[in-house]
Amino acid sequence: MTGILLTKDPGRIIGPIASLLGYIMEGIFFVLDKIGIPNIGLAIILFTIVMYLLLLPLTIKQQKFSKLSAKMNPELQAIQAKYKGKNDNESMMAMNMETKAVYAKYGVSPSGSCVQLLIQLPILWALYRVIYNMPAYVGKIKEAFFPLVDNLIAQKGSTELIQSFSQAGMYSKNFSNESFVGGVTSYVENTFIDVLNKATSAEWISIKETFPNLTADVDKTLSLLNQYNNFGINIANSPSFTMKAALADKSFLMVIAALSIPVLSAVTQWINVKLMPQQNTQQDNKNASDQQNAMMQSMKTMNMMMPIMSAVFCYTLPAGLGLYWIAGAVVRSVQQVVINKHIDKMDLDEVIKNNEEKAKKKMAKAGVRAEQMAAYANMNTKNVSTSKKQSNTPTMTQEEKDEAVRKSTEYYNKNAKPGSMMSKANMVKQYNEKNNK
Repeated sequence: MTGILLTKDPGRIIGPIASLLGYIMEGIFFVLDKIGIPNIGLAIILFTIVMYLLLLPLTIKQQKFSKLSAKMNPELQAIQAKYKGKNDNESMMAMNMETKAVYAKYGVSPSGSCVQLLIQLPILWALYRVIYNMPAYVGKIKEAFFPLVDNLIAQKGSTELIQSFSQAGMYSKNFSNESFVGGVTSYVENTFIDVLNKATSAEWISIKETFPNLTADVDKTLSLLNQYNNFGINIANSPSFTMKAALADKSFLMVIAALSIPVLSAVTQWINVKLMPQQNTQQDNKNASDQQNAMMQSMKTMNMMMPIMSAVFCYTLPAGLGLYWIAGAVVRSVQQVVINKHIDKMDLDEVIKNNEEKAKKKMAKAGVRAEQMAAYANMNTKNVSTSKKQSNTPTMTQEEKDEAVRKSTEYYNKNAKPGSMMSKANMVKQYNEKNNK
């Protein structure tokens, strides 16, 4: 029964993470088994709580980023409005410098939120893999399939029967590349376990009907799996499957139990979305570009669709995955309330002040004078407007433009190396002084 389990994720990134998380899940199930409640549903809930607590530092950073982003967005939008329609190199460079100054002022990175999500995504996907393939990561659950699997493989025609099961298609390559004659290997055992782990009640009955001598083994395996999977309903089955069986048996309590998973998933997801930091879109839309407005509208639509999509997925997927989604949404909601209170108590002005000092020191090391950086940090981008005189300026000839560029370049590079940060700082400073007069 030992060896590499085929159901473990083979990916170079997800695989090792899933294996590590599998050890945590196995440890939780081992403790539950020792205290007499070996239940997969309870293990999933405890597992979810543990994992979200481990991800808490990243969650706090992400929410802090969202809070600061909502505060600095008006300044970023003012900069974009200031340079709207100006595509010349000088204006683009000035806009980039001012934008960087705002990000430095608030102590955040434009890619900060993306980096945190990129770190979390492999972990969340690995969580899904562990829960979807529990026998691959929890030895106690895998043991429930024995001695049935060994005895089933020894039966003539068992391969053809297993291949006829609804979930056998995803393992068709395993069947075609491996001969089941001449000895039992862990490869073969795990292929059978993969299919049996997702078999329907009707498919389990077909094993007993095809091989009556295995009836006792089938009953023993099903008894253990039912004990492990019983959480009001069998969490190995999808709510849709439970719903059909309940309607056939006219069991209205089971109908309610089956519907509870997708309904609770949608409700908890909706609460989770509502607790997330929201931008003041009515105020921001005045300064936002058409592209930004489209993005905000798309985000709003996605937030509305998430609970509905969650309900649909949880209705068709095994209830164990739905239980994980519900537990995850509840944990995130509790975290969100705590984090929101923590962030609300923060003195953002003090945070910004500290970030300004850090930005000055960092830029000073790069060769920019502190007083020039102070000018960037204290820019009042909300009240900046383009001078109306610019629209009345007569068109310059090419010779006049070349001469102006030469003089500007000499000014920019005064007391600084050409192309250095200091020369760029001179450029932005002159541009601001000219347009704020």
